[in-house]
This record gives sequence, C-alpha cells and structure tokens, in this order.
Amino acid sequence: MSHDGMSREEYEEYQKQMVEEKMERDAEYSTKKAERACLRTCLRDKYRLPKSEQDEIMIQQAGDDIDVPDELVKMVDGEVPQEEEKESIMGQMQNMDMEQIKEKAQATFVEMKSKAEEKCTVM
Repeated sequence: MSHDGMSREEYEEYQKQMVEEKMERDAEYSTKKAERACLRTCLRDKYRLPKSEQDEIMIQQAGDDIDVPDELVKMVDGEVPQEEEKESIMGQMQNMDMEQIKEKAQATFVEMKSKAEEKCTVM
C-alpha cells in the first residue's frame, strides 16, 4: 500500500490521469487566450490602433484552432440587428431631431414634477 490507500499501480494511473487532465485544461486555456488575442487584433484593426506583438505570438502558437464566436465578430464589425438598433435609446434618438428630444424631456420633467407635487404637500 502506498499513497492514501492506493496500490502503486493505482497511484501511477491516478497521476497519469491528473497529468492528462492538466494538459487538456492548459490546451483549452491557450485556445481561449488565442481567441481573445484574435478579437483584440480585430478591434485594433477596426480602430487603427497599434498592433500587439504579444497577441500576434499567441495567435501563431494556437495555429488554425481559433474560432471567435459569431456574436463577437458581429460586435467588432458593427453589425447590430435592426430590431435591436430600433429598440435601443440611441436608435430611437437617431430618428428624432434635437427639438423633439428637448420637448419630450421637458414634458417628462413637468409630468414628474406634477406627480411629485400631488403626492407631497410640502412641495
């Protein structure tokens, strides 16, 4: 009997399994790091920022195993589905002119003030 009630063969098998699992985790981690580096590279290209030598090395080490998720690629490319764009505040504001925005903000303020006055006699 050797370590923690295991025979020598069981212990060696256990150690071998632990090494294999660590190698798998390390490979997954390296792939994730390369994906992030690829995404950063895409963002740097988009915004014309200086390239990172460290990211380039990481991408080269990973080889062709890099698959950046489509959602992230769309975000980098600026492709937002039209439905989401229309629902966002910025999407709605693009369709309004500044005078309309000002009038709407003023109306909202007056409405909030009147409701507050109704509820609070001190005001």
